[in-house]
Parts: sequence; C-alpha cells; structure tokens
Amino acid sequence: MTNPTADLDADTKPRRRPRRSAEQNRAEILKAATAEFATHGFAGARIDRIVKKAGSNPRMIYEQFGSKSALYVATLESALGALRTEELTLDLMHLDPLEGLLKLFDFMNGHFERNGHLVSLLRAENMLKARHIRKSARIREMSSPVLTMTKRLLARGVAEGRLAADIDPLRLYVLIAALSQFHLANTHTLSSEFEADLSAPEWRAARRADARKMLAAYLEKT
Repeated sequence: MTNPTADLDADTKPRRRPRRSAEQNRAEILKAATAEFATHGFAGARIDRIVKKAGSNPRMIYEQFGSKSALYVATLESALGALRTEELTLDLMHLDPLEGLLKLFDFMNGHFERNGHLVSLLRAENMLKARHIRKSARIREMSSPVLTMTKRLLARGVAEGRLAADIDPLRLYVLIAALSQFHLANTHTLSSEFEADLSAPEWRAARRADARKMLAAYLEKT
C-alpha cells in the first residue's frame, strides 16, 4: 500500500541547488559584485552581501579572485570589457567618416544609459584616482583598438576633405565619452538644482540630439 503523504513529503522537501561550474560561479560573483560596488563603492562594499547575492561562499570568492581588491579590479575589467567588446563590433569603417564617428557617439550614449552601473563604477574609481584601474594591464590593452578605430576614421575624413585636420583622436574620444555620460553621472544634482527631470526620456532625447549636432559641427571641415 502506498503512503498517501509520500508525494507531499517529496514536494515539500528542500531541493538541492544544481551544481554550477567554475565559470558559472565566477559569472554570478561578478554580477553580484558589480551591483555591490556600483551601489556602495569599494570601501563600502561588503563581501558577505556579495556572497549572499551570488549564492556562493567567501571561500569561493577568494579562490576565484584572491582578495576584495582583486575582485574589484575584475569587476571594472568586466564592465569596461563589455563596453569595449560592443564598440569593436560596430561596423563603422565602411561608413562616411563623419557618420561613423556620430554612430560611435550614438552607441556610447546608449550604452551608458543602459548600463548605469558602469557610470557609477567609473565615478567611484575616479574618486580613488584610478588606484585599482592602474593595476589592470587588460584595461589598457582593451582601449588601444578603439583609439585606433577613431584615428582611422579621422584620417580618412581628413584625406577626403570632409573633416577638420587638427582634431586629436584621444581628445575626440574623451569628448564623446563626456557627451555620453556627464548628464547621467550628475542627474540627481542637476535635476534638483534646476528643478527639471533630467531622467525624463524626452529630455534625454533632446539632449542627445543637441550633443550630436555639436559633435558634427566640431568635426566638419569649415
């Protein structure tokens, strides 16, 4: 005779979490660490909260990364790596040089708006004077191809007589980055100061259009 409570006991019995691979564990830890560091900064972040969010344990974090500082560097590498990877998939070189550079701005503007954690991480790391980013050779290596792409578009635009000849590629990239994230890094203070909602979609769309016009006017040969 079957036990009428057997099925009920089976349903209510705690189920073991499926075993994750080392790669899956690392990904979950980085995801939790990104949220923690973006919210609390390096000093305020807590390993115990990261462990809880990741469904992991302190031993796994220290085995995978070695220290809180190393985990923070890996978080920065992951966040910036996502930006660089997407930048390098942009098909820009077949475009008119001006349109290619404007498309780069469009991408960066959208990426920062979709990834507020990156804005927060960069703001916090700047307050630390890039103490942790300086430890990462990988971040420096990731930046080189993007600057090369910018140089090539500028050089072709100058050769074709379309773009101004005195534009420095690095200064241009920094300008594009500033136009893409300053309003995001300062949304709350500017909104309060001027009593306007800088997070409103219509405000951001108008600002993006203004920035695009400014960038085009700066790039075009007069």
